[in-house]
Amino acid sequence: MQKFSLNRRQTLIGLGAAGTMLGLGIPARANTKVNLGVIRLASHAPSFIAFERGYYKDEGLDVELKYFEAAQPMAVAIASGDADYGVTAMSGGLISLAEKDAVKVIGGALTEEKGLVGAIILASNKAYEAGLTHPKELAGKSFGITTAGSSFHFMAHKIAQANNIPLSEITLRPLQKVGAVVGALSSGQIDSWAIQSSIGKKMIAEGSAKEIGLVSDYAPDYQVTTVFTSTNNAANEREKTEAFIRAYSKAVDDYNKAFVDKTADAEEVDAIAQICHKYVEADLPFEQAKNNLVEGSMRINKNLALSLKSVTEQLEWFKSEGMVKGNITPEMLFDTSYVETI
Repeated sequence: MQKFSLNRRQTLIGLGAAGTMLGLGIPARANTKVNLGVIRLASHAPSFIAFERGYYKDEGLDVELKYFEAAQPMAVAIASGDADYGVTAMSGGLISLAEKDAVKVIGGALTEEKGLVGAIILASNKAYEAGLTHPKELAGKSFGITTAGSSFHFMAHKIAQANNIPLSEITLRPLQKVGAVVGALSSGQIDSWAIQSSIGKKMIAEGSAKEIGLVSDYAPDYQVTTVFTSTNNAANEREKTEAFIRAYSKAVDDYNKAFVDKTADAEEVDAIAQICHKYVEADLPFEQAKNNLVEGSMRINKNLALSLKSVTEQLEWFKSEGMVKGNITPEMLFDTSYVETI
């Protein structure tokens, strides 16, 4: 009897401890498999920071990074179950998948902010020498995008709109992959492009393109990338999804302190830059890649807050352009139960 009483008491103590741990937000499950869609861009730095610093593991997540070249294929992978979470721009493909009840946007990530460099509007050397020195001169010129309905397409719309240029007067050149757009601009096959400063500054430093403007001048508060997942994960895997958001948000804080707010000490900046360099611009010398991060990083929303105004504007633009069905509502696309909306 004595032995039974002690075991029972120990069991009750253990259950109480487990309850306390859950109350503190410590995950109930360990080693939950998660595939995370990423692109080798500085904007995905928190994906890599959380991976390398063990933030996912701390939340009981066993994360595998799955690499993509553009937003649309990532959205398809999320819908099919080949990836669990993705952090990338809203695209026509993503919105159409939401209309089919396959994916949900659950948070916000990269954002344009006045006063930060953000995405740079570039001209090829050939076009610059021919007079393309300002975005107001884009009429009759070509502009590189990955795919129709990509973030590059939306940025072209915002730049054209602000400069009173009908978008139909700019020739959009879909080239599928970021690397292909880099090559086309460098060789003068296209006239212009807009890209995150980590890539833009590298091209400028190499002498393969010229800066002619900043996207933040035309689209301040633009929610450039979002966090999304399958509808099933959003609706039925809340514990896993909340654990992912907590881990990713911790890495976002590291990233913003090091590169955006610049409140981290030199040792921490070096440590974060070393992590990023392993995945982004690994072909560059470390000091050059670090400088690109320090001088050109864009803010990622704290706790992955979602700019509902910006993403709703993007949804309405996709609908007005006929790239998605007109009956798609914000409720079909956004699950706002996970993060703050701003």
